[in-house]
Amino acid sequence: MPRRKYRINIEQETILWRDRKRFLGLPLSFTRYEITPTRLTIRVGFFNTSTEEILLFRVLDLQSKRTFWQKIFGVGTIFIYTMDQTAKIAEFRNIKGAEKVRQLLGKIVEAERERKRITAREMFASGFGDTDYTADLDGDGIPDYLQY
Repeated sequence: MPRRKYRINIEQETILWRDRKRFLGLPLSFTRYEITPTRLTIRVGFFNTSTEEILLFRVLDLQSKRTFWQKIFGVGTIFIYTMDQTAKIAEFRNIKGAEKVRQLLGKIVEAERERKRITAREMFASGFGDTDYTADLDGDGIPDYLQY
């Protein structure tokens, strides 16, 4: 019986923005951030690595903050409020040009929502708080709380 070779075709997404968490303004960290047209990724660690991936259409709100010391070193923090179950609030800490990155991320989030045709009603029906048992964001007929 001949052996079958299975190939998985994983398309590489274009990385629109990439940076590292910075110390004293220098990228000396093993925390890496990436934004692609459909998702944002946070990778932490060197020997043991954890990866958090958030689909952009699930982003609810963006906020940027800069402390006095962050202003001195030219960095800032972006808080990303999402509908994601594992990361309700994701943070891009101590990144260069935080305000411009927040604006870029906002535009990409809106473009992804338009591409998926997601309305505000669908977004906020299953946001923070209790589980919305009627939400079906992917439109497959199965409520989202039943899918893993």
